[in-house]
Amino acid sequence: MRAAVVTSFTEPLTVQEVPVPEPGPGQIRVRIEASGLCHTDIHAARGDWPVKPTPPFIPGHEGVGIVDKAGADVTGHQAGDRVAIPWLGHACGTCDYCVSGWETLCESQLNTGYALDGGHAEYLIADAGYVVAVPAGIDPAEAAPLTCAGVTTYKAVKVGGVTPGDRVAIFGIGGLGHLAQQYAQIFGGETIAVDVTEEKLALAKELGAAHVVNAATTDPVAAIEALGGADVAIVLAADPKVLEQAHACLRRGGRLVLVSLPKDNTMSLPIFQTVLKGISVIGSIVGTRADLAEVFRLHAAGRTRVFYETRGLDDINEAIDDVLHSRVPARLVLLP
Repeated sequence: MRAAVVTSFTEPLTVQEVPVPEPGPGQIRVRIEASGLCHTDIHAARGDWPVKPTPPFIPGHEGVGIVDKAGADVTGHQAGDRVAIPWLGHACGTCDYCVSGWETLCESQLNTGYALDGGHAEYLIADAGYVVAVPAGIDPAEAAPLTCAGVTTYKAVKVGGVTPGDRVAIFGIGGLGHLAQQYAQIFGGETIAVDVTEEKLALAKELGAAHVVNAATTDPVAAIEALGGADVAIVLAADPKVLEQAHACLRRGGRLVLVSLPKDNTMSLPIFQTVLKGISVIGSIVGTRADLAEVFRLHAAGRTRVFYETRGLDDINEAIDDVLHSRVPARLVLLP
């Protein structure tokens, strides 16, 4: 089969022929129809984070496809089913986090496209217990971004405690941000879209943003304070300066939800303002299988729209370059 392989953190990915994998007990083989390109794939391919994957490996954790073969002891999925393979590829299932609905915090988890070969390939092996069924009628290329960008931002809106009437600032309108905005609005929030490109702000307006701020030409803190400040700020841009702006724009009692992972792994947090204004700083990491099922149900009901472009698997390095230089309006989806 053809797969995009990371052979070195300092070299481009190579699309090469590798053996078609065989599922073991409890596993399924999925014929990939679409695989979203997430910024995390780029961090993985470059070894940016403290815990690094081990080359050679196949990245990609927004895989959607058809079950092709099931191993022994598989129940709940059979050949012909369409499933999504998310970031959480496997968890222990027995720790305090797993049994209390926080499986994404399991210390024994294995992540797709990082510790496990991912979806930027023609086939993928997945733990049958951790894939999620894709409802009929959802195009695989739309389902792919929902598998990470969707469930990640849906969870961020949830943990941010967005309620009707809350003013919600979304910092970074792109593959994740355009979905975060829609979920915040579904929860009843009044959204403020913050970005540095007019094209993405135009997309935010199209999706119903109450306010837009071009941070390239306007101080976003002053602009949001003029609106009364934000109750919730969700940060999807991986720049420490943006994290600090998001904190500064919050009104008293506000919640800062951190989603992006800056390479530097630091931000400046003003303690006096945080304490005296009663600000909560919340880390939000992807979502559970149950969260992803909810995301798919919302989309199947017509409540969300996914903006994406498709590329061939052979174009993965050019696609990465386009993502890094903000040349795409929202999400890129690879079609193997």
